[in-house]
Amino acid sequence: MAKNNKRDIGKIATKIMAAILAAMMVLSVATTLIFYLVSA
Repeated sequence: MAKNNKRDIGKIATKIMAAILAAMMVLSVATTLIFYLVSA
């Protein structure tokens, strides 16, 4: 049971990391677009 629980925590942590990375990518693209629009 403990082994399965540890693997579940790993899966959840991986999903959280993926979500954070995806959010950072979206934010960076949006920030870049806004910067270009403001500077143009």
